Amino acid sequence: MHGSVRSMSVAITVALSAGLLAATAPTAHAAAGATLPFTSVEAESAGTTGTRIGPDYTQGTLASEASGRQAVRLDAGRRVEFTVPRAANAVNLAYSVPDGQSGTLNVYVNGTRLAKTLPVTSKYSYIDTSWIPGARTHHFFDNARLLLGQNLQAGDKVAFESTGTQVTVDVADFEQAAAATGQPAGSVSVTSKGADPTGNGDSTQAFRDAISAAQGGVVWIPPGEYRLTSSLSGVQNVTLQGAGHWHSVVRTSRFIDQSGSSGNVHVKDFAVIGEVTERVDSSPDNFVNGSLGPGSSVSGMWLQHLKVGLWLTGNNDNLVVENNRFLDMTADGLNLNGNARGVRVRNNFLRNQGDDALAMWSLYALDTNSSFENNTVTQPNLANGIAIYGGTDIAVRNNLVSDTNALGSGIAISNQKFLDPFFPLSGTITVDGNTLVRTGAMNPNWNHPMGALRVDSYDSAINATVNITDTTITDSPYSAFEFVSGGGQGYPVRNVTVNGATVRNTGTVVVQAEAQGAATFRNVTATGVGAAGVYNCPYPASSGTFALTDGGGNSGWNTTWSDCSTWPQPGQGNPDPDPNRNLAKGRPATATGSQDVYTPGKAVDGDANSYWESANNAFPQSFTVDLGSAEPVRRLVLKLPPQTAWQARTQTVTVLGSTDGSTYSTVVGAQGYRFDPASGNTATVTLPGTGLRYLRLSVSANTGWPAAQFSEVEAYRTS
Repeated sequence: MHGSVRSMSVAITVALSAGLLAATAPTAHAAAGATLPFTSVEAESAGTTGTRIGPDYTQGTLASEASGRQAVRLDAGRRVEFTVPRAANAVNLAYSVPDGQSGTLNVYVNGTRLAKTLPVTSKYSYIDTSWIPGARTHHFFDNARLLLGQNLQAGDKVAFESTGTQVTVDVADFEQAAAATGQPAGSVSVTSKGADPTGNGDSTQAFRDAISAAQGGVVWIPPGEYRLTSSLSGVQNVTLQGAGHWHSVVRTSRFIDQSGSSGNVHVKDFAVIGEVTERVDSSPDNFVNGSLGPGSSVSGMWLQHLKVGLWLTGNNDNLVVENNRFLDMTADGLNLNGNARGVRVRNNFLRNQGDDALAMWSLYALDTNSSFENNTVTQPNLANGIAIYGGTDIAVRNNLVSDTNALGSGIAISNQKFLDPFFPLSGTITVDGNTLVRTGAMNPNWNHPMGALRVDSYDSAINATVNITDTTITDSPYSAFEFVSGGGQGYPVRNVTVNGATVRNTGTVVVQAEAQGAATFRNVTATGVGAAGVYNCPYPASSGTFALTDGGGNSGWNTTWSDCSTWPQPGQGNPDPDPNRNLAKGRPATATGSQDVYTPGKAVDGDANSYWESANNAFPQSFTVDLGSAEPVRRLVLKLPPQTAWQARTQTVTVLGSTDGSTYSTVVGAQGYRFDPASGNTATVTLPGTGLRYLRLSVSANTGWPAAQFSEVEAYRTS
């Protein structure tokens, strides 16, 4: 799903210059992503007589949609030559040609030109979705595949040469395509019912007749190309099986369209390639639209040039979708559109989707106990790599997501509803073992960036338990983790734990907190942080605070962006804040005890008329404030309410400090500080200016009341 408009008071212009972010893929989480039968080679790493473009992260540019944000442009006669990384007899090429043009690429193997050429076209590219706020023309790349007719070994060379049309080459996938499998015993072949394997005749009725004849058995789709002119329905208790997706190809933009099925449908081992050239949301131009029924599966499929791969509604209980390739959809790759129960989507490859590559959307009914596991998602050119919109007890595990573009994060956990009735996030949402590479993007509706992993209370508070564990985030152009209420209403994000994360080369900040709420971070390490560790500026400003709890084991991101009136730019670094700023104002505060409503937050709220009071008759008592990062504090100003109703008094205070919140040392020994309404009821404490994140005031006596009392605790860098 696509994001909608949120009004913001601050606008920025972001330009990411070439070379700012590393373009090489990181060492991924050992279990992240799909186990794939091919190996991809980037064009920018191959030999070429063409021109390398990128890296570029600017929406609407060709390089921004490329894998690695780089590609190679070939004018007439120019070529790019790949070194084959493994045994292979087939190749798939991701490419782009200018709008309105088509052509061919000559193909060379070890210097010898093949008789066959590779057709290239812009027919399926340059999609306009003007009804989606923030969208521009997108979907620049396409994929074309070719059986090479010979077996290659690692180290062989395959070159592609432009024959006239300018072609931009992104990446080549090399694989050893298996030979066509034979017909299963007892199966009903579609050709026995009149299907035309040349693709010239209409095979729709033959497929229907074969399905009717094979109830409880297998419909066999032999090698060949079959053209269907309308969709299939009434599909239940049957297996549709091809000879392998390189061999059995069905040409149709609508394969199965049905609102219900008794289930036990198994679709496997062939290709469905459509003719969808624009996105029309009212048209069911999908491989599967609706329901396959309980206990069904989809495996070994090649799905291309459709609006959506699978748009699933109704009863799909315990559906398994695995080992498939989704290429060049104009919208989602797969969407569990409510009522998904026990669905497993695993070990799939998705490239160049025009909306969320994988989505669960709890519309009309809850998605429950379903998961996206070990999928590889690359280059969704509008919206997110993986998105969870509502649902209960959902898991997103061990996926590899790379190169998201406009309006999208690598992974989004969201209460954005789009329509009603919507069922918000509930139960436990597990986000575990995922690797995100160059994910997160500028959102033109918000005029600020979206993080690599986003938790979004867009239309309602997030009250589910959200556990984010063992995450790797590399080369995010902006932030790593974002907490936001994207609808602009300031709904809270609660109950989030981030445990175990490695963040490398994030463009701006590690944590982008723009909503009220709270999250606990443990064992999160960061290197190469572009601006500061934390941006903590909830929107609207009056909505509340976002509390970051340091659960221990964190490193490399203990600084806080100092100015909520500006957005950090990638690689900018944290500007010098106002030297006269009160470092304690609005920061998290705790105490050993409180009396009635006089809680610790009253001493850092900027209002000298409200105050904290400790438990009575129980000295010593302490007050602690977390400044968010180590600061060279040189002066404390301690206040009591200025009203004359407060009698003069002396409080005995010891100042302690800590860098980690657990081990404290004395900064200023115990001294008596006089508070007198006649002189403003304030006291000043001079500190040596050593770097401290946590400041603690231990009060052992008060001559005016049997408790510790402060209306404001102010901390300053200046003496």
